[in-house]
Amino acid sequence: MIAGAWQTGGPAGERAVANFDEDSLTMAVAASRDCLNKISAPRVDALYFATTTAPYKEKQGAALIAAVLQCDPETQTLDFGNCLRSGTSAISAAVNAVAGGAIKTALVCISDMRLAHPKSYHEMVFGDGAVAFLIGDQNVIAEIEHFHSIFDEIQDVWRSDKDLFIRTAEARFSEDYGYARVVKSAVSKAIPKWDVKPEEFSAVCSNFPNSNMAKRVFSGLGFQPDRQMQDDLHRTLGDTGTAMSLLYLVRALEQAKPNQRILISNYGNGCDVICVKTTESIQALKPRSGLTQQIENKIMLSSYNKYLTWRELVEIQPPARPPVSERQPTPSAQFRETKGELALNGTRCTVCQTPQYPPQRVCMICKAKDQFVPYDFSQAKGKVFTFSHDYVMETLDPPVTLTVVDFDGGGRIMCDMTDRDPDKIRVGMDIEMTFRKLYYVGGIYNYWWKCKPVY
Repeated sequence: MIAGAWQTGGPAGERAVANFDEDSLTMAVAASRDCLNKISAPRVDALYFATTTAPYKEKQGAALIAAVLQCDPETQTLDFGNCLRSGTSAISAAVNAVAGGAIKTALVCISDMRLAHPKSYHEMVFGDGAVAFLIGDQNVIAEIEHFHSIFDEIQDVWRSDKDLFIRTAEARFSEDYGYARVVKSAVSKAIPKWDVKPEEFSAVCSNFPNSNMAKRVFSGLGFQPDRQMQDDLHRTLGDTGTAMSLLYLVRALEQAKPNQRILISNYGNGCDVICVKTTESIQALKPRSGLTQQIENKIMLSSYNKYLTWRELVEIQPPARPPVSERQPTPSAQFRETKGELALNGTRCTVCQTPQYPPQRVCMICKAKDQFVPYDFSQAKGKVFTFSHDYVMETLDPPVTLTVVDFDGGGRIMCDMTDRDPDKIRVGMDIEMTFRKLYYVGGIYNYWWKCKPVY
């Protein structure tokens, strides 16, 4: 579609595009929720967030994510950024913290949503994606046996504080003197130091500018790319930036058997090389949506114009209604509503057991006063009670689907529906809640929850 719009050539395949109400932070929340999957978030001792596309230049994303996940207030939160190696840097920091006894568990979420210039090659290959790992020393499914890192100063791929789009040097320079030179140097030094042979790895996971370049590099290092190289996601999701090599790790772990070694090579102003070995516990891992199911549930964009609109790269005529700027969120109101809005906490009446949102003092059913305990609606499933499509309300993805949801176990909420085909919505269909971006105004991102169909 992109090549057709600009009447140029382009690579085959697809690229993952985050919805208009998503960003690197909401994707990190989604990946983290799937990673935890019935594990109590308050038990996480640290939460690390790695991205090159944080929604705020000065405001910690990890703290916001921790609030959404309802982590304990004493959870250590750290942001990692400015480099494609920030994800593996965060994993290294988490592993060292656990090994040193400072913490027991760390949730590391890595996410990116990079923009390339319209009509550029990178616009066709950049994809949006997120991944999350729980780091600990009990019942692990894979052990990090070795970690090797080098830095390298080169101006090959960058974005300044004044840039919206990624900038790159000439392709041959950035690929030959950047990726190929640095990855060869890092991996060739790491393998002998670890006393491990290339053929001992069941999979090789790397971020790369193109798969042919990566195969040439690893073939020259003694690997067998056709057997070991993970490269299919480049044609399915695209180059997902900070998350790319680690999404390949998830792909490898979904297919791995016990006692298999996986090599991770993560390039960006240097290279991190990691040796991971699976354990017997990988066979007992609880099912997750994971990478495979997410790809299966994809929805195809109908046009390139929709993508441009979602990224606000073209200006469209606003509706004849009061502008969003009149709905300016205030920091004090956001602070007061952290539990109710970010964590989607309601209440449950201890007399009649009815869940209710927003939090109440008087039960709407039995009228008991101040007889409530907190109730988490973010994990609840539900069904569509009724809905309507609003074609006039301001949105980047018309129509706005206003939905009344009845939760399984009780409780009702009115919210927007996202990730949906308007023609396929039906009363009674199953939904789940997802954390999304509502709008940006006055320098503040306003986040809340929407529902989405369960496929």
